[in-house]
Amino acid sequence: MRISARADYAVRAALQLAASGDDGPLKAEAIADAQDIPHKFLESILNDMRRGGLVLSQRGGNGGYRLARPAESISIADVIRVVDGPLVSVRGVRPPGLSYTGPAESLLPLWIALWSNVREILDGVSLADVASARLPAEVSALSDAPGAWVNP
Repeated sequence: MRISARADYAVRAALQLAASGDDGPLKAEAIADAQDIPHKFLESILNDMRRGGLVLSQRGGNGGYRLARPAESISIADVIRVVDGPLVSVRGVRPPGLSYTGPAESLLPLWIALWSNVREILDGVSLADVASARLPAEVSALSDAPGAWVNP
């Protein structure tokens, strides 16, 4: 699985908004500076997130962006889907839409298992979880597993 720069930036921007809480809207420049994200790229991402219903924008001197819903109700998967589409695809097709024959036939259940696990993890972690550094126990256990940080 590969997380695009667009998805990474979107999640980081959303986390910056989550951490700001009720301090009022944040300007795109402030988010870009805080997270070291190219400003023009971030503007495009924030527009996608606005169209996707994750952020609200406000114009004017006191304008900026804020989350459209509480951070507890926005999953990491929600953010990625809005900016990048499906979490897992094979050649641009979601696993349930695939079919294989012969020796590759059992590949489909593997892709479905991967898809299911990615969804379970990313749908099960909210912006609030990450912003508060309180990941669900099952996610922490996976990241603490021996070899989890080793690149084979």
